[in-house]
Amino acid sequence: MILIALGTNLKGGYASCEAVLDAALEALEAQRVKLLARSPIYQTPPIGPPGQGDYLNMVIRVGTVLPPRPLLKILHKIEFEMGRERRVRWGARIIDLDLIDYRGQQHRFAPILPHPRLHQRGFVLRPLHDIAPGWRHPVSQRSVQQLLQALPANMRIGVRRLTPIS
Repeated sequence: MILIALGTNLKGGYASCEAVLDAALEALEAQRVKLLARSPIYQTPPIGPPGQGDYLNMVIRVGTVLPPRPLLKILHKIEFEMGRERRVRWGARIIDLDLIDYRGQQHRFAPILPHPRLHQRGFVLRPLHDIAPGWRHPVSQRSVQQLLQALPANMRIGVRRLTPIS
């Protein structure tokens, strides 16, 4: 299973943040990354610097013949082409594409797999649970449900589903 998290809180030149997510999905498919499942979109408060708007987040399951490193390069290329600027860590952004898991592989160097902070992020775990409820963390072997339950209360609140499960 290959999992990618998407997030946005700036619409840039797009009509809305929802349109940003749609454009990112289209860009992925144009790069031979096949969308197999998509979570609902969730609205979540920012975890970075103050003054940012809420984020829209989702997780997708994809299929591709690309190995992890070339896939990560495509994610970064799409971010750049859509206008992402990497100035402030965890700052506002047009699009964020994170490779969360690549078939359970474990890498200590780029791309770091599984994503090193996914177990701490309700905005990743909640949508991940929607599309892959049986998924287990490749290192801890904890289920996505166990990881969600282990989050501190302040990391669980504020994750609000905006779209229905399809």
